[in-house]
Amino acid sequence: MSEDLFSGNAARSREPRAAPRRPASDPLATLREAAPKPQPQVSDYTAADIEVLEGLEPVRRRPGMYIGGTDEKALHHLFAEVIDNSMDEAVAGHANFIEVALEADGSLTVTDNGRGIPVDPHPKYTNKSALEVIMTTLHAGGKFDSKVYETSGGLHGVGVSVVNALSERLEVEVARNRRLYRQTYARGVPMTALEEVGEVHNRRGTRTRFWPDPQIFGETAAFDPARLFAMARSKAYLFGGVEIRWACDAARLPADGRTPARATFHFPGGLKDYLETSLGAEHRVTTQSFSGRTEKASGHGAVEWAVSWTSADGFVRSYCNTIPTPEGGTHEAGLRNVLLRGLKAFGEVSGNKKAAMITAEDVMLTASAMLSVFIREPEFVGQTKDRLATLEAQRIVEASLRDSFDIWLAASPQDAARLIDWVVERAEERVRRRQEKEVSRKSATRKLRLPGKLADCSQTGATGAELFIVEGDSAGGSAKQARDRMRQAVLPLRGKILNVASAGREKLGANQQIADLIQALGCGTRGRYREEDLRYERVVIMTDADVDGAHIASLLITFFFQEMPELIRQGHLFLAVPPLYRLAQGGKVVYARDDADRERLIAREFKGKGKVEVSRFKGLGEMLPAQLKETTMDVRRRTLLKVEIDEAPESGTAGAVDALMGNRPEARFRFIQDRAAFAVDLDV
Repeated sequence: MSEDLFSGNAARSREPRAAPRRPASDPLATLREAAPKPQPQVSDYTAADIEVLEGLEPVRRRPGMYIGGTDEKALHHLFAEVIDNSMDEAVAGHANFIEVALEADGSLTVTDNGRGIPVDPHPKYTNKSALEVIMTTLHAGGKFDSKVYETSGGLHGVGVSVVNALSERLEVEVARNRRLYRQTYARGVPMTALEEVGEVHNRRGTRTRFWPDPQIFGETAAFDPARLFAMARSKAYLFGGVEIRWACDAARLPADGRTPARATFHFPGGLKDYLETSLGAEHRVTTQSFSGRTEKASGHGAVEWAVSWTSADGFVRSYCNTIPTPEGGTHEAGLRNVLLRGLKAFGEVSGNKKAAMITAEDVMLTASAMLSVFIREPEFVGQTKDRLATLEAQRIVEASLRDSFDIWLAASPQDAARLIDWVVERAEERVRRRQEKEVSRKSATRKLRLPGKLADCSQTGATGAELFIVEGDSAGGSAKQARDRMRQAVLPLRGKILNVASAGREKLGANQQIADLIQALGCGTRGRYREEDLRYERVVIMTDADVDGAHIASLLITFFFQEMPELIRQGHLFLAVPPLYRLAQGGKVVYARDDADRERLIAREFKGKGKVEVSRFKGLGEMLPAQLKETTMDVRRRTLLKVEIDEAPESGTAGAVDALMGNRPEARFRFIQDRAAFAVDLDV
């Protein structure tokens, strides 16, 4: 049966499908079927469509491929390409000064006293001078062979030719063998042949003057004198054997007066001088910076460095053959490795067990470093040379700095100990940040693991939510029963918390009560404070109405001032005002905050009629939940004191916290002496 069915289906499947019936009333159907079907149009693609860009035309068509774009940074990159050629002559020992001049018409002139670009006929292009070949041909130059330049920055051979291509006009003069030669170009095309001007004395080298092309950079594009000034000065720091002379026409000077019309840069101290100038009066962790230089490191090249640690965020400025490498590279990796390994080794020898936890991030976070390497045939990422890719550079830096850093640490053990402690603090902060991020991540997925003693409120949003920080489990128990569970959370703390004003970061990081408090709030500390992550609108310190309670409240306020000052500035911190006394007469009950309030209430509320029963609360834990709610936690009846910061520099909150809570007992003694008469008056 199944075979017959299968055979029948197979037979039917081979039958041609009948055409669908059309209504007889569709006269256009036949015409539509007979009409030719439209064919897709295919554009012609022949050899005539292949365009060949010659000379410097690729640069003008796609300037971003050569200088990174056409913005202000790219405009000033033209200056970098020209001065780099002069710096290569200086580093090679053939020039000792470079002149940079910003002219009144907006053109820029760079002059050196090096050997001068060759002007004799090129052996491959016999109808052109070597100067014209260099100025008009990509990948033409004398830096591919280390016989001419042992180290150089412009290894692509496109630098000055790109400047020529992107200049509306460029004039170049070469003084060689007491003869002066000149040639002029417009947008990369020679306007004149190489002409011999005549004999010159006491002059040699190359002078290049160029006007950036407004067709490329825009009609309003112009060199920034301040930026040129800074770039020229940085070059002088990178090679102590060169003097750079700066000049700017008065018409081009900015009105702020910070850029001089003329200046001379010569820094024999090199990068050490550069670092000291950059840091200025910034507070240093160590008394001396780690600096030095080596020649012919590991067979070839040289390294110069200067590193100092400050209380501010650090920076690294690195260079290869005087070329800035703002995106770092292999030479910076070598520096990081040396500093990390050296500090870890010193920490192990000195018995600092926590040094093992530090990473390169901790070491470099506040390190301000200058690093300059001179190597043969460096490899950069991209024509703009923002990142060094030569693997050998890392090995050279590590070999050059390793022993020097160990010696520097051993020579100044006090500085070394301070530095180790400082970096360990950064490591502890990093660990704490990671923990806070984990809490935030868990909170976002509703898997937040809060401190065990925290009785959180039911609502999820921060608006209207309150966190009561109470003293001890007994008070915590009463507060948990007295609270509004929907919007009030309670966190009991055990006794007096750590005085953060006099404790080190190590003790602060190890204190469980503070860790619980930070975790419960969820907003981070110090520079990592995030207002949007605060889990409660109000944070209420609720301690006993006695001396011990006031001390605990002072410690908590100190913590918030030191670690979360922005929480106070945003108006989130409050002090609860619990009663110290319960006053009862017959069916009438009132509560008094302190002794003075007790006497006032007895005189006003009871008017001396009959005996008033006075009960003194030993603490919040002695109060019934109903009493605590009625007097301290009920939003309709309670009194809250808002904590604010007095920003006055010496007489404000910072000065008071330092004097009363800091680690200087003489400051507290002076505070007591200054207020001794006030204390006597209270006793009376």
